[in-house]
Amino acid sequence: MPSATLLGQSVLSGIFTGGLYALLGLGLSLSWRFLNVINLAHFGFIFIGAYLTYQLAGVMGLSPLVVIALILPGLFLLGVGLQWLFARFDVDEFASLLVTFGVVAIVEAMIQWYWTADFRKLETHYGTASLKLGPFYVPVIEAAMLAVAVALCLAGWAVLSFTYVGKALRASAEDPAIASAFGVRHRRLSLLLGGLSAASAGVAGAFVALMATLAPAQIYAWIGVVFAAVIMGGLGSPLGILGAGLLIGVSEAVTMALTAPSWAPLVSFTLLILILVLRPDRA
Repeated sequence: MPSATLLGQSVLSGIFTGGLYALLGLGLSLSWRFLNVINLAHFGFIFIGAYLTYQLAGVMGLSPLVVIALILPGLFLLGVGLQWLFARFDVDEFASLLVTFGVVAIVEAMIQWYWTADFRKLETHYGTASLKLGPFYVPVIEAAMLAVAVALCLAGWAVLSFTYVGKALRASAEDPAIASAFGVRHRRLSLLLGGLSAASAGVAGAFVALMATLAPAQIYAWIGVVFAAVIMGGLGSPLGILGAGLLIGVSEAVTMALTAPSWAPLVSFTLLILILVLRPDRA
């Protein structure tokens, strides 16, 4: 059995990992629920943001905050353009899965063409900085990422619950024809949500660059666990995906502490299967 300190540090690490899962899946969850788009291109946007962060912050020496401010407008426009194409050609939910998988493959090829298949690591003077809280160590970058993930999920929940835009999105998702009859402009809202989802992917990508070693093929490494978090949390539920991400992250970390790291990837799908068996309405 691991010591209490090691177990506590594992739980803390799991919380940070879970926050990253929530940040990675927030835009995917919203676009799936309110736009009927299973947008695998979301993972391509994440890695575009990650590699641009590596290039601008690691090679050119810009501050990560400046980099995020620079890349978000471009990713927003990419998201708007992709959603416009979906609407223009009336791409349905299943077709969107196939189309966006192709987009991911294109993004991977472009990244590999420009940055090659070599591993890339963004080195910063604060990348390994930690705060000591009693017997535990809190990495600065991971703590900032968790704060951003919580803030974005809370903001998404507040917008959906209390603003006209959120209520209009929920109404359009339930019955587009009736919502349109009451003046809801679903097309404009869909373009806005598509852009915001891509922008959230850019934020996630910036933290991926700060926290992890990059390689083009890693685009696919996140898909399974993020999909599990999205479905477990409930489509279109920012707080749900935050809770699901934290549950998966902590479960994986505790599993690694108690058994072996090789068992950790089984956790997310085991939890997903249990939830789908007990709550089939989430399927």
